[in-house]
Amino acid sequence: MSATETDALSASALHGQPIERVQRDGVEYVVLGTAHVSRSSVEAVQALLASESFDAIAVELCDSRAQGMRDPETFKQMDLFRVIRQGKAGMVAASLVLSTFQKRLADQYGIQPGAEMKAAMDGAEERKLPLWLIDREVGTTLKRAWHSVGFWQRFGLLGGLLASVFERETIDEKEIEKLKQGDMLESAFSEFASESAPLYRSLIAERDAYMSARLREEAGRSVTANPCKVLVVIGAGHLKGMCEHLRLQQGDPATTAAELAQSPPKARWPKWLAIGLVLLVFAAIGWAFHRNTALGAQALRDWVLFTGGFAALGALIARAHPLSIVSAFIAAPIKPFRPGIPAGGISAMVEAWVRRPRVADFETLRDDIVHWSGWWTNRVARTLLNFFLVCLGTMVGEYAAGIHILKSLF
Repeated sequence: MSATETDALSASALHGQPIERVQRDGVEYVVLGTAHVSRSSVEAVQALLASESFDAIAVELCDSRAQGMRDPETFKQMDLFRVIRQGKAGMVAASLVLSTFQKRLADQYGIQPGAEMKAAMDGAEERKLPLWLIDREVGTTLKRAWHSVGFWQRFGLLGGLLASVFERETIDEKEIEKLKQGDMLESAFSEFASESAPLYRSLIAERDAYMSARLREEAGRSVTANPCKVLVVIGAGHLKGMCEHLRLQQGDPATTAAELAQSPPKARWPKWLAIGLVLLVFAAIGWAFHRNTALGAQALRDWVLFTGGFAALGALIARAHPLSIVSAFIAAPIKPFRPGIPAGGISAMVEAWVRRPRVADFETLRDDIVHWSGWWTNRVARTLLNFFLVCLGTMVGEYAAGIHILKSLF
């Protein structure tokens, strides 16, 4: 193919594509806004790489998402014991839910979401160019989004996520248009992001500022006396905001990025509320023993039965192994004396040990959890379900035990 024909094809592929060019500190950033479910975006990336010469390529990916794109089999190597022990079960479950949303798009439109990012990564590898991963870690973004909204809004978010997993209807054109103009994370929470300024800030605005800072940081490390030209591939929903930050952002980029990459501090009031409840209950049990030994023994029995019973019920609903159910019953009542891994974690680790997940469970995990039954038939999903239901049962049992014991004394 002649150079003229190549130029014509490139011009055709780039026609109508959202592209901005930003000059900053001797660097020219060619910023391409893409749609995560569009073949034309893949062609636009390839056309830019064919028609222009770049010194580096930046993509809207974090390390974990990039690794997942490079090696889709990585998920099969997940160590469930480590995930549960490190308290990352929630993040893994959220990532699984988001992946089911992406799978629905892939099945419906025949293109894997993020294919344009993969094309940019492949282009960098073929041309031996530096690849800059400029997005914030998805786990940090989800944590900041979760902490940015109020208590009741969190139930709405959970409901929206669950609905996106089990929805059977075809994704309509309006949702696809949102994806073409927006962001994958924003789309998964579309209803709430549009109505909640804090949620929009966590999912979109903060990442605009973060990615701008990361671009400046990477450019500062690699730019020499000669000008540098960088191709930046991001979702179209970030194009305007990120380019504005790139032009106007001041201060040290590394400091800005570090501040925006911090996980939000955990709210202390739930912890203190739980501690206060447990102290109140045990004070009541001690008072019951002071009044009457039999009354104290009854109060202590109620604590064990309520906390252990509800925790075991959670494991039973998850269809856990009998040993997992027993471990939940034993672990829940002694939770106040055993800080660290929650009762759900202990029960889930027993489940993973007794019913060790098979290779096939990891291979079919994303397909299985699209259906209700898959959460109980897939061993990986069932272990995560067991974790959450036992933790929920333990919490309910503590409150139920406290109310029952206090009522019996007064």
